[in-house]
Amino acid sequence: MSAHRIFRDLRKFGPVQVATFRNGRGVTRHTAACTAPRCDFSAEYDNRSAAELAARTHHCTA
Repeated sequence: MSAHRIFRDLRKFGPVQVATFRNGRGVTRHTAACTAPRCDFSAEYDNRSAAELAARTHHCTA
């Protein structure tokens, strides 16, 4: 079963988007995901600053 997440506070750093959401347990999480073709980078973080740092330092391998 896939999770239906509502993302808020979206911000884009180059090809990487950073967003905030609540997981199934109601905990606020932050995600960074690259939108470039053939790049599979995505990760969840506990705080917003970590997600933004990952977005700023990400380099696509594709």
